Amino acid sequence: MSEVVDEQISATQSGSQSIISHDSNKIDNDKLNDVDSNEIAPAEMPKKPASAYVTSSILCLMIAFGGYVCGWDTGTIGGFLNHIDFQRRFGQKHKDGTYYFSNPRMGLIVAIFNIGCAIGGLLWSRIGDIWGRRLALVWVTIVYMIGLIISIASIDKWYQYFIGRIISGVGVGGIAVYSPLMISEVSPKHVRGTLVSCYQLMITLGIFLGYCANYGTDHGYTNSTQWRVPLGLGFAWGLFMIAAMLFVPESPRFLIEVGRMEDAKVSVGRSNKLPVDDPAVIAEVEFLAAGIEAERAEGSASWGELFNTKGKILQRTIMGIAIQTLQQLTGANYFFFYGTQIFQAVGLPDSYETAIVIGVVNFASTFPAFYVVDKFGRRTCLLWGGAGMICCFVVFASVGVTRLYPNGKSHASSKGAGNCMICFTCFFIFCFATTWAPTAYVIVSESFPLRVKAKGMALSIAANWIWNFLLGFFTPFITGAINFYYGYVFMGCLCFSWCYVFFFVPETKGLSLEEVNIMWEEGVLPWKSAQWVPPSKRDASYDAEALANDDKPLFKRMIGK
Repeated sequence: MSEVVDEQISATQSGSQSIISHDSNKIDNDKLNDVDSNEIAPAEMPKKPASAYVTSSILCLMIAFGGYVCGWDTGTIGGFLNHIDFQRRFGQKHKDGTYYFSNPRMGLIVAIFNIGCAIGGLLWSRIGDIWGRRLALVWVTIVYMIGLIISIASIDKWYQYFIGRIISGVGVGGIAVYSPLMISEVSPKHVRGTLVSCYQLMITLGIFLGYCANYGTDHGYTNSTQWRVPLGLGFAWGLFMIAAMLFVPESPRFLIEVGRMEDAKVSVGRSNKLPVDDPAVIAEVEFLAAGIEAERAEGSASWGELFNTKGKILQRTIMGIAIQTLQQLTGANYFFFYGTQIFQAVGLPDSYETAIVIGVVNFASTFPAFYVVDKFGRRTCLLWGGAGMICCFVVFASVGVTRLYPNGKSHASSKGAGNCMICFTCFFIFCFATTWAPTAYVIVSESFPLRVKAKGMALSIAANWIWNFLLGFFTPFITGAINFYYGYVFMGCLCFSWCYVFFFVPETKGLSLEEVNIMWEEGVLPWKSAQWVPPSKRDASYDAEALANDDKPLFKRMIGK
């Protein structure tokens, strides 16, 4: 086997063309089908200082702008519910003439967007494999903009606005799949975790500026400008997203799949800041090509393949769904969707200002995530972030339940207790934004083999949107019934999340996507995965069997002894 691989790489470096697209290669198709991609050791891309990846970072930020589009909706919709003109047009009327939103209508207006996102994530999962990642992102952004037009045109029928939000959600669901997927495929592996985290950074920027837009329109206007201007800006962000796609390279994995080998070399070279004829670029493309050809020999992937235990695809599917579900069950969107209502209950005269503070904390806290995700690893971030959020919810819920209304809810709330709750809300947002917010997307984008990657990511992120809908819809009912006891529910979910990550989520820091696939197939235990070494770097003392088995008692595994 090693002679076959050496011949393949040698032929490539001497100027021959792709092993897939030309008959003149010394490896014929029969031999190629016998090549196991797990045994091919790709030439190492040279690791460079951070300054060398500026171009790659800018390109990935353009792709990650899709996250800004998602965040903008999250940041604006909660404020719309408190705008007087929005209530008058789409709300209901009390007997005294004041306007309000009932819990069902409020829940539907906020949360139906997420059902659209779940549908879109599944509906558009195939077009990226047919048209390419760039054109797929352009199309789903256009769908998002069509939904915005319907919502902006709404006069006084809440269901028209409702339909517009569903269609916008269908577009954003596709964006949420293809933005992190494309970043993971075009970014250098040494900084892949950091660059995929840019998607979350843009979400937080969108949330923050959405809060700012609500604050500005609420204080400056009393007509439909309050909500139509933020929606119109969302349309402008969509145009920017489409324009950005003109400047970013297509995924090299997609280009190889459709036989455009030279374009794939250009994409890899551009991402790693190397010339297209560099031996490392050529070897990387041929390595990817061999893996893709091996997958192609097995036939096209179906949805049912996500539930196949061969290659541990089912385990990865379950993990992807679980991680995206548990990210929602951290309770972060409890604050992002209903922050203005929460802080009105705490007794603040201008809850928009506090929402902006939360937006600032959320945005600023994402920057440390760039460092910690690749420095300390994915598992470590999730474990420590989960522990921090548990502590924050204990204090938030306990103060809200026992100290916020010392004289009963019919009397004024305690200012000290309210300030304490706001403080720990900010601590919670910091823990979430530096760990679970970006890392959940990083893990999902790295875990699936190319053959089922788009479908696996679509299904995983659909779970995120569905839970997003459930929390958005039912939160008004739940808080109306148990108020700040709701915090204990999220605390329990976080405790479960910590245990799940420890036992089921492997470490993928510093590995190429192909190496991650090999690690899964070898059955490495998650709590030992940080010790795993790719086949190309192993020596005679390496014991792969030891990483797949553990006879230690449970408590020793959990304390790392």
